[in-house]
Amino acid sequence: MQHDTPDAQPFVLVTQTARIDAARHGGRAKCLQRLVRLGLPVPTTVALPFDTVIMIARGEMPDMGALLAHFGPGAVLSVRPSSQDPDWGGPGTVLNIGLNPAVEAALAAKLGPEAAATLHLRLVETYATQVARLDPEPFADAGTPAAARAAYADEAGEPFPDDPATQLAGVLRSMARAWESTSARLLRQAHGAPEDAGLGLVVQAMALGLGPGASGAGVVQFADPTTGDPEVTGRYLPQSQGRAALQAPEALFVRSDPRGPALEDTCPEAVEALVAHGATCRTGLREEMQIEFTLSSGQLSVIDAVRAPRTERAAVRIAVALAEDGVIPRPAALLRVEPQAISHLLHRSIDPAAVRDRVARGVPASPGAATGRLVFTAEAAQQLEARGDAAILARRETAPEDVRGMHACAAILTERGGTTSHAAVIARGLGLPCVVGMRDVRVDPARRTLTAGGRVLAEGAVVTLDGAGGELLAGAPQLLDPAPGDGAQTLLAWADDARDIGVRANADTAQDALNAMAFGAEGVGLCRSEHMMFEAGRLALLRELIFAEEDAERDAALSRLLPLQRRDMRAVFEATAPRPVCIRLFDPPLHEFLPATREGLLEMAEALGRPVSEVERRIAGIEEVNPMLGMRGVRLAVAFPRITGMQARAAFEAAAGARAAGHDVPPPEIMIPLVTARREVELVRARIEEVAAALRAETGQDVPFRLGCMVETPRAALRAGEIAPLCDFLSFGTNDLTQMTYGLSRDDAGRFMSEYVNQGVWQEDPFRTLDRSGVGELLSIAAERARAAKPGIPLSVCGEHGGDIDSIAFCREQGFDAVSCSPFRVPMARLAAAQLTLLNPKQGI
Repeated sequence: MQHDTPDAQPFVLVTQTARIDAARHGGRAKCLQRLVRLGLPVPTTVALPFDTVIMIARGEMPDMGALLAHFGPGAVLSVRPSSQDPDWGGPGTVLNIGLNPAVEAALAAKLGPEAAATLHLRLVETYATQVARLDPEPFADAGTPAAARAAYADEAGEPFPDDPATQLAGVLRSMARAWESTSARLLRQAHGAPEDAGLGLVVQAMALGLGPGASGAGVVQFADPTTGDPEVTGRYLPQSQGRAALQAPEALFVRSDPRGPALEDTCPEAVEALVAHGATCRTGLREEMQIEFTLSSGQLSVIDAVRAPRTERAAVRIAVALAEDGVIPRPAALLRVEPQAISHLLHRSIDPAAVRDRVARGVPASPGAATGRLVFTAEAAQQLEARGDAAILARRETAPEDVRGMHACAAILTERGGTTSHAAVIARGLGLPCVVGMRDVRVDPARRTLTAGGRVLAEGAVVTLDGAGGELLAGAPQLLDPAPGDGAQTLLAWADDARDIGVRANADTAQDALNAMAFGAEGVGLCRSEHMMFEAGRLALLRELIFAEEDAERDAALSRLLPLQRRDMRAVFEATAPRPVCIRLFDPPLHEFLPATREGLLEMAEALGRPVSEVERRIAGIEEVNPMLGMRGVRLAVAFPRITGMQARAAFEAAAGARAAGHDVPPPEIMIPLVTARREVELVRARIEEVAAALRAETGQDVPFRLGCMVETPRAALRAGEIAPLCDFLSFGTNDLTQMTYGLSRDDAGRFMSEYVNQGVWQEDPFRTLDRSGVGELLSIAAERARAAKPGIPLSVCGEHGGDIDSIAFCREQGFDAVSCSPFRVPMARLAAAQLTLLNPKQGI
């Protein structure tokens, strides 16, 4: 390999003017150069670029004499890895290179015999195990350099190398080859590194940290790693090297602390200098940094600086503080926080330091963590809640009759289902941790046990569910409380100023709507009106409606449902005002609302005042082979227009009542689900307009409304040009649209989804991330045809994909006006939308 240009030099001394590039020399080398430019006391450093390290791995060494000449005779050196991204890792650091009997003697005169011998011994031990790859056992109890050198000769079959050039060459070769190993390659790829990621190496003069006076090493940062608040935190260990202080229980605090002795107590000038260096790094590097430092007889050296570790809460606080102080612009602050971090701040989480006794793993469906007693029925969850205890509800899969128990529990797990299953959708709406598709779990409601991997947990066992990690844990590990803080609200306000797509929420109750508004939603994009029937006593009324065989019976049930729907809708309108609310007409797959157990049949027979045999006969009579494709949605509205009439009247009267009470309620948006044809929309619109005309005649007041369709069948997407002229808006229900496009049950797909993704059949779970090439193409066709037929018609997505970052990106690309997602995902969607806008602004905006 030729090195005839400055860019191709095999190594370069790190100075203010040296040509150092993170893409060639790695992030550590570039950071060290920045520290030099900022005037920090960095020891002499030489950077080896990626191509030189590749040569070294092949056995082609650079000129070692020329490299060592930068440090002078008798120098003691370290070598550290310098990958392009620090998260990609690298081989372990090697310290004290250059130690031999002569250098030890020279250091003994300066540092004392004990310190010099310790440095020599550490090099022999490290070189033997990390470079020569010898068994560490013979060196564990060596005690002296002489004993360690003898052990090396015995194990390696040759004397320990005393020549500094030979030592350094061995270290460089070992680290270069370690980077190319299969295990290292797989590890860094797991952290997002490309397959051909390069490694640079940094050779640095040692600040020894051992000897007389104030000598030692430590690590310090200037923002609390948990909260992000300005605070000097760190540890310092006398007579040490590297980052040993972070693990040593006897390490001192850096700043004076009531919990124990601190470096500031004996060396206040060193801590004062560190604080100044931290401030310099913050403004010069535009980041809160963690500084690795060494004291040698009181002389301070800065060895390295890395981005300070931080929790998600601290990441938000730090980004906002940097922007508020003018260190970085607001757009940069928005781009520094992962959208998922905002979501996680709203929920409890498991302390990273806690011991985790994992029982089983499943599909993470709703973030957060909760500890409680295991229960297997909704009734048991309600009983525990009444006693003030937390319940973890375990079901094979949930159904509408479980909803009251879901409201009462602290977390939900199911044996079956995927990320858009009943349990997952309800849990996200409630903000409850949820794990679904736990294939290795067997839930036995009769015996009230959960079995996983040979372990049997009975009802009442204390467990913890980690909804973010998808794990069920035994016991009660330490949990951290949610802590969004003021920083999150500030960041989200900036996000709202930046984003160019609306964010609404899916909210079925007034409480859902209040949560959504608190999280910054711009309205309710989907209110599933049948979900209002989940309260105690409501389910029986809905079942009565389903069971009605004659119009008179149906009218009787509707007359009882009307005031309940009116009250609930009004509560949602008032909670959301002055923002809009989109009410979806009844879309109940009937099987979800009918009892599946003997107990349920008895309860229903009592509620209806009918014999169990008649209830069984009626259920058999309305049973469908595929109820998800049966009598639901618009088909229910067409076949039974009285139901649509009741719901329209409830919405109109609810909006009027809320306005009369002083609330600024926009015209209700009424959405028809599961449409497939223009004629369906004509029939339903005619019925709704009939109700509006009747109310106008009764009250003398205008009855404004906006009518839209939920495009969730492939045919509706393809015929959007015919449907759009009858609509004021179109909203794409991507949950069902994905099911129908794939011919796939979202509740059952979890059983094989991981295999399909792992084997590359699908890149991602299509129920979690919108399928661009299939479902996405249908959305594109529908959007194009709808706009051609009715220019400017508002388009949105209201499925669970509305809270997924990649799916939001697709919606922006297609020019959609808004997305709608579960309330607790609204903050994440707001930030994600802002980041997408900043990274890829639309033309003309």
